[in-house]
Amino acid sequence: MESDGLTRLLLDTHIWIWLMSGERQQLGSVAIEAIEQAAAGGRVYVSAISVWEVSMLDSKGRIRLSRDCSEWVRQALAAPGLHLLPLSPDIAVASSRLPGAFPGDPADRILAASARLMNLTLVTRDQRILEYGAMHYVSVLES
Repeated sequence: MESDGLTRLLLDTHIWIWLMSGERQQLGSVAIEAIEQAAAGGRVYVSAISVWEVSMLDSKGRIRLSRDCSEWVRQALAAPGLHLLPLSPDIAVASSRLPGAFPGDPADRILAASARLMNLTLVTRDQRILEYGAMHYVSVLES
């Protein structure tokens, strides 16, 4: 939370893809409402690692984007209320020093570290991240 009490959200990569691809039915109503409210206040973030993940998923044929990947990313990052969260040295270091037992996926570690350091709530459907959030190591919102 920010000092004004307004929640700032970090979208997990799959959440970002679903939102930008018009697959809102994949998300729960609570998550949609939270994202819409945060976006209206310019408080939604996407990590630079999610750009990398989208590109990797596209290059491996695991997702199909509606346009060229670079163009998709440009348009998706231009969504109202959304900001790109850079991968800073502090986030990179923190991702290797997360408390508790966090799954080994490097991108997920970067997302969790980003949320912790930047005081963001991570919106995800990833069960491993949700379980980590239940241990109060990171603020999460289930989609």
